[in-house]
Amino acid sequence: MFQKILIANRGEIAVRIIRACREMGIQTVAVYSEADADALHTQLADEAVCIGPAKPQESYLSMERILSATLATKAEAIHPGFGFLSENSKFVEMCEKCNVTFIGPSAELIHKMGNKSEARATMIAAGVPVVPGTKEPVFEAKAALPIAEEIGFPIMIKASSGGGGKGMRIAETKDDFIDNFNTAQRESVNAFGDDTMYLERYVQKPRHVEVQIMADKLGNVVSLGERDCSIQRRHQKMIEESPCCAISRELREKMGETAVRAAKAVKYENAGTIEFLLDHSGEFFFMEMNTRIQVEHPVTEFVTGVDLIKEQIRVAAGLPLSVSQEDIQIKGHAIEVRINAENPEKNFMPCPGTITDMYLPGGNGIRIDTALYNGYTIPANYDSMMMKVIAYDKDRESAIAKIRSALGEVIIEGVQTNIDFQFEILNNPDYLAGNVDTHFIPEHFE
Repeated sequence: MFQKILIANRGEIAVRIIRACREMGIQTVAVYSEADADALHTQLADEAVCIGPAKPQESYLSMERILSATLATKAEAIHPGFGFLSENSKFVEMCEKCNVTFIGPSAELIHKMGNKSEARATMIAAGVPVVPGTKEPVFEAKAALPIAEEIGFPIMIKASSGGGGKGMRIAETKDDFIDNFNTAQRESVNAFGDDTMYLERYVQKPRHVEVQIMADKLGNVVSLGERDCSIQRRHQKMIEESPCCAISRELREKMGETAVRAAKAVKYENAGTIEFLLDHSGEFFFMEMNTRIQVEHPVTEFVTGVDLIKEQIRVAAGLPLSVSQEDIQIKGHAIEVRINAENPEKNFMPCPGTITDMYLPGGNGIRIDTALYNGYTIPANYDSMMMKVIAYDKDRESAIAKIRSALGEVIIEGVQTNIDFQFEILNNPDYLAGNVDTHFIPEHFE
């Protein structure tokens, strides 16, 4: 087992990883930007190293600075969390050259599954259902138009290197296809430096259902159930829950088996998520694979009892999975709500600032993942998510009641938040009835 791990991240996920390491008796190194000098993760870690200015490109995205800190502190492994360098194959290659263990899959796997057009081709070869679309990447709008007409409108235009909703547009007809293609491609070039695009048939009002998998270096792969992530705003998830209330036990098993087959097809290692679109007929299609831990991993931990961060560390160290598929039993229901420093009434404008007063709830079945504390100043340089409130109970109705009760106790003063907006969702009759899809927010809230 590792003696020391460097956490190449910040915020609540860095705190989460530090706590897991501490429980495992592993020393930790935090890295931080100048804007994060007083951040909680720097205070909880055994060591902390400043790696540069607030700008992410000069700190949390600086591969050389992070690796220098790793070597200087003699850490044997790096946990990337999510975001930043967590899915950067070049960074993983650099770790391998420096003889530092990257807690995640190999550079080759990240590249293969991160390139969405290549991932589609791989899944097709493995017999995993995919949304009908292009088998090869496309680069020019005029050349792509006849292909789009053959697939059929409406059509989804996606960046091969995309993520977080960037480089993604829907063309309703051939008349608006070229403009949408060019806009999506420009966004992809600006965000990812890549003009590679692909096309998919647009699945009308699907659910976004993802399956958590974990794989070790010995070829063992398990599915840890699914999460319904359909409540989204501009492709950014807001509320996640496990299990999905819309699928049967048979469909759950089928989706889990398909996710395991997909992981085995690429000889996957460590934590990963197979994301599916689920239509109203019960058909599901592979959308993409996330080769890292997810923001919403706590709901899976609640319903399975498996600590995913500890499991990541174990398998990265070469140990076998601590659980078999027979050990995984989905029990109860868990819901996660993301609390952001933003103003929903002003188009969700980020609202950084200083926390002047704060109270967080507790109690049976309540978990808060956060890096906030009284007097902490939220920087303007990073993602606006402040915390995740997670509730667990015997069934979905009880879990909803519990999460609403917990949110009612949250006090955060000094910055604006989206708590009231989340309350509106949790009290919506369609949400309560489980009638949700990826269009829920735009259809219910202008």
